[in-house]
Amino acid sequence: MTLSSAVDCQSRQLLILYQFVIGHWYVERIEQMKKHELNHGFNWQDRNGPFRLINEEQAQQYNRDGFVVFEGVFDDNTIDTLVAELDPIEEVATEYLRRQEDNVSISRADEIIFAAHLVTRSEKVRAFTHSRFFLDLTYDLLGSDVRLYWDQLVYKKPGNPENFPWHQDNGYTFIEPQQYLTCWVALCDANEENGCPWVVPGAHRVGTYEHQWTKLGFDCMPGEQEQRMSAPVRKGGVVVFSSLTPHMTGPNLTDQIRKSYIVQFAPDGASTITFKGSERIVVPCTAPERQYSILVDGKAADT
Repeated sequence: MTLSSAVDCQSRQLLILYQFVIGHWYVERIEQMKKHELNHGFNWQDRNGPFRLINEEQAQQYNRDGFVVFEGVFDDNTIDTLVAELDPIEEVATEYLRRQEDNVSISRADEIIFAAHLVTRSEKVRAFTHSRFFLDLTYDLLGSDVRLYWDQLVYKKPGNPENFPWHQDNGYTFIEPQQYLTCWVALCDANEENGCPWVVPGAHRVGTYEHQWTKLGFDCMPGEQEQRMSAPVRKGGVVVFSSLTPHMTGPNLTDQIRKSYIVQFAPDGASTITFKGSERIVVPCTAPERQYSILVDGKAADT
């Protein structure tokens, strides 16, 4: 063995040791974070094949890190058609917010706009949620019986310096089972400059964390996260992550709106759990106009 190869071998061994120590410390830190009051006895269910869409490497990444980026899922024509449906809805939401004296939601007219339940306003948007990509993806990651749970546009306005806080989607409204799926569809190129998603890999495997309300939205991980990873994606691509994956989006420092459409799917039989005082309220996720089946016994549901 040459001196250089010995040094290389020693460097690799030190790197492996460093990754082990840091990884062990990180796992301990995650496990010690305070859990949501309804998060009892959660066990992450790894997804195993055979698969219709994803490959073994993608399955391993999803199980390990809680997210996968799929590029080139939808062509420009499909995305442009979708944007033509969404833009007028966003414009109405923006004008409404500008007329309000105080913030009425986490949307802010000149910073970031959220608008939900778009499938109730557009047949083209509704049809988009039945795309073959979603059918095969949800079969692989959720099972044979799946419903749409939620959909919304998120437009981050130009020159918005704010990060959207670290959160889990299940931290906004608690769903049982906790493990459902978020698809972040890029309606334009999304990168670190204009506000692409960031995730904390591996932090999904212990279930839902306690979230604290801030002026920008719920936050489950205040401050900088050393283990964070960016998930840039080009127009027509999809960032797929678990409802339990802590994520945020960075600032939009460009002069263009960063546009995304969020589609969430849950196993059939899922319910929301909320409280009114001490009363526990369980509501099945079956609202027919917006929480319809997309897969029944592994087959595409009627549209």
